[in-house]
Amino acid sequence: MDWSVNNAFKTYKDAEPKSVMDMALIPNIDPRDIGLGSSEKGNVGPAAKPRKKTMTSVYLKFFETAPDGKSRRCKFCGQSYSIATATGNLGRHLSNRHPGYDKSGDAVTSSAPQPITIVKKPQTQVKSPQVDFDHLNWLLIKWLILASLPPSTLEEKWLANSFKFLNPSIQLWPGEKYKAVFREVFRSMREDVRASLEQVSSKVSITVDFWTSYEQIFYMSVTCHWIDENWCFQKVLLDICHIPYPCGSNEIYHSLIKVLKMYNIESKVLSCTHDNSQTAMHACHSLKEDLDGQKVGPFCYLPCAARTLNMIIDDGLRTTKPVITKIREFVLEMNSSSEISEDFIQFTTVYQEGSWKIPLDASARWSGNYQMLDIVCKAGKSMDAVIRKYEETLSGRMLLNPAEKNAVNIVYAYLEAFYKITLNMINKVPTIGLVLFFMDHISEMIAGCRESLRSPDWLKNAAEEMAKKTRSYSNQVCNIFTYMTAILDPRIKAELIPESLNSETNLEEARTHFMRNYSTNHFPSIASGYSAQEIEDGASVSFAEEIARKKRRVSMSTATDELTQYLSEPPAPIPTDVLEWWKVNTTRYPRLSTMARDFLAVQATSVAPEEVFCGKGDEMDKQRFSMPHDSTQALLCIRSWTHGGIKLKYKSTEIDYESLMELATAAADNGTAGFDKKQK
Repeated sequence: MDWSVNNAFKTYKDAEPKSVMDMALIPNIDPRDIGLGSSEKGNVGPAAKPRKKTMTSVYLKFFETAPDGKSRRCKFCGQSYSIATATGNLGRHLSNRHPGYDKSGDAVTSSAPQPITIVKKPQTQVKSPQVDFDHLNWLLIKWLILASLPPSTLEEKWLANSFKFLNPSIQLWPGEKYKAVFREVFRSMREDVRASLEQVSSKVSITVDFWTSYEQIFYMSVTCHWIDENWCFQKVLLDICHIPYPCGSNEIYHSLIKVLKMYNIESKVLSCTHDNSQTAMHACHSLKEDLDGQKVGPFCYLPCAARTLNMIIDDGLRTTKPVITKIREFVLEMNSSSEISEDFIQFTTVYQEGSWKIPLDASARWSGNYQMLDIVCKAGKSMDAVIRKYEETLSGRMLLNPAEKNAVNIVYAYLEAFYKITLNMINKVPTIGLVLFFMDHISEMIAGCRESLRSPDWLKNAAEEMAKKTRSYSNQVCNIFTYMTAILDPRIKAELIPESLNSETNLEEARTHFMRNYSTNHFPSIASGYSAQEIEDGASVSFAEEIARKKRRVSMSTATDELTQYLSEPPAPIPTDVLEWWKVNTTRYPRLSTMARDFLAVQATSVAPEEVFCGKGDEMDKQRFSMPHDSTQALLCIRSWTHGGIKLKYKSTEIDYESLMELATAAADNGTAGFDKKQK
């Protein structure tokens, strides 16, 4: 930065009165450097004894005379005085407004940090690139979307002050403009979602979920699911609906109809999976009556298997929940203290009680509850040792008595299979067939517990409640619709579904539905077993493969239909990727594969299983609960759409965030280069 007689202190013209600490930011300028020394300048040497400065030298050093010769101006703050003002007043100005500079000597007699030394040689300034502050605002919008923060976040004055600190010329948009931009982005992106759904050639299924915000506003999310031509699962959030008072089944039904019409998918929707609430069930029943009346095709509604299983597990934990709460207190204390957690790890090594990764899962959902049982059963000695060592911090109340430990061991052994099932639901695609397979196994385990002579009475009572919820779920899902969905899972077919669902009547109805809706008339000729592209490629289809495909076609032509041929083969192994299996076998079952694309998209759960069983659901609940009404729909929809790969748009114009980030990176690099150059 260039400093001269006229501009040395202009930066501080409009500055507020400075404290001693503030003055450390102002350069300590020697009069000899700017040509304003006293007449004895040449006689002062390094070893000369300092002499007391006169007021004349004080005002000459810290005040400059205006060009008109009628006033003097403070070089620090720009305060002007008449030329006739006594030097004593100028000294008092320094004392009151700039303490430290009124003392004799050239240095500031204060405890403030050392002032910045000014380099007398002029240096070339590096000009920062011109920044379009609209780019900054669009980057902030991206931040709000990814962090799920409402636009009101940017109205916080200290956030704006932080930007001003970096660049005083930065202008953030007012809060209302951010909200208007979000609304327009929402409308633009929704048009893209609508257009993408028009291209879907198969049936679709929807799921609904409900929650209440801190403003006591009742919301419903509606998500669409389907399987594309490449046999990949696809889903897109359709809307976040505000359900008006009294938030009953009628209001939910009308909101669902509105969403289906908005996206023009009434004729495509095959099923709706709800959250098990009575209001949602009644709304889905009304929707079924409406769609059946329009004769747009079959429609079914299902309860969420994950929520049902979670309620069943809660019954199993009922007796041990007070003990689990006690264990969770210990785990939370251990997670928050590195000292306690290190001792716990050391004790587990000494007692050979396995390896544990801190922090432990302490969520109140099933994953966290099972972790509490796990730590008692596998690291009970280490837990007791830590509690005794830190008795003052952890309190002896956290120690479990023998009866409590025994109850934990019994419940842990009983629910271990439930935990494995939830892991399978989280890690695999929970098709209707796979869920029915697991729920049938759960029914058998519950029945075994109730009939066992070794089960304590309190566990049998819990199993009785678990059995009621299992029967309720089975009664809702055991129908021809779920039968067709289950047998189209090549891992399940007719062999692994519950006996109550597997009947000749259901099989005949499934065959009738297949022949009526997926008959030969609806499909092009399949004389060739391979695609046109494969024919063009020539060598890509081997001679042996051609013979094999001809034999498959002959086999299919002699069968009653594709469904019979498909069911005559044994089920695929459980680890099989269902969609990959159908992708490979589409040429064998061209008509049945189309039916499979429709029915396998039916969701067994209304939300992703990890949102029910794991701590991820806690984060979503917090986010939804704290979202203000004026931002909920637009922000959550935009966030979901961008995660799904839909480009962020404003008035049909795509916002190119890659280019914006390149500009931001270039500006940062130039700024760093300029700073480095100045340092040299």
